[in-house]
Amino acid sequence: MGLFAEIREDFSNAYKNDPALNSGLDFLFNYPGVWAVAWYRIAHKLYKADFKSLARIIMGLNQIITNIDIHPGAVIGKRVFIDHGIGVVVGQTAIIEDDVVIYQGVTLGGVSLELGKRHPTIKKGAVLGAGAKILGNITIGEYAKIGANSVVVKPVPDCSTAIGIPAHVIEKGRCKDPFMHNMLPDINKEMFEYLLRRVAVLEHILMEDNKNLLEEDLELENIYESFIKAMKN
Repeated sequence: MGLFAEIREDFSNAYKNDPALNSGLDFLFNYPGVWAVAWYRIAHKLYKADFKSLARIIMGLNQIITNIDIHPGAVIGKRVFIDHGIGVVVGQTAIIEDDVVIYQGVTLGGVSLELGKRHPTIKKGAVLGAGAKILGNITIGEYAKIGANSVVVKPVPDCSTAIGIPAHVIEKGRCKDPFMHNMLPDINKEMFEYLLRRVAVLEHILMEDNKNLLEEDLELENIYESFIKAMKN
């Protein structure tokens, strides 16, 4: 597929990913993410042809206009959609495969000053929630979902959902379910609820010998062990 065919596909893909897009006028003034990808594709061709300074100038001007910082050396696949896009940063050695959706404030950053691959690889169909920070030479698997404001420093398997700081995988094996930001669990809340229940059970055990309370304490212990195991993944 040629350069301008890829750009046309990016433009048409915006209509598929955002029901708020109603007209060409909307598209012209309100979709900086799509325009940033279009300018990236031109700059990337120049970068590969060894016109690196010109490519960096183009993406520098693009950053001023769209507030999206994409290095022309990054590799971006087909139909990648940056929704809203303000504050998105894509590093030089980042790889983004086809059909990835990126929300505003996402950073694909490096954690090393060494030459070579130092930015993330985002596999096909992944969804990166608003404000997510994905750092280092790690891989986000196919159709994986990263919760808003998560900080990801370890690989995420295919068809998984990861949330938190640092991010932990909380769900596996669900590839193409819709990404419902409001349905993600609150790990901190669940941990506090566990601690409060555990303290209450222990207080009752100290006050009276109750078999039912001992069974409840054992149940809580199993929940705790499962929680710790999940946090270590």
